[in-house]
Amino acid sequence: MEQTFNALQLNEKDNVAVALRTIKSGEMLSIQGVKETIKVKESIAYGHKIAISFIDKEEKVIKYGECMGMSTEEIPPGYHVHVFNVRGLKNNERLSTAEVK
Repeated sequence: MEQTFNALQLNEKDNVAVALRTIKSGEMLSIQGVKETIKVKESIAYGHKIAISFIDKEEKVIKYGECMGMSTEEIPPGYHVHVFNVRGLKNNERLSTAEVK
């Protein structure tokens, strides 16, 4: 039986996955290589990020195993992760980006 996926986790350290197609609110997020599924809480456009674990406010957002920004609010699993809830790193934070959880 062929299984299809609608998202990719690019690195095992990532706390986000990338949508492989537009995913509607209420659909189950199926990530390649991950058994658990997550209910998507809002529509996610193709190529956009989805939280796959709880991301606390001011926590690092990890993609490709690297910190790509800091959350500006709590982001529960299944929610969109984008510029409205992630900010860029400040100079002093860039120095510590290698310290990924």
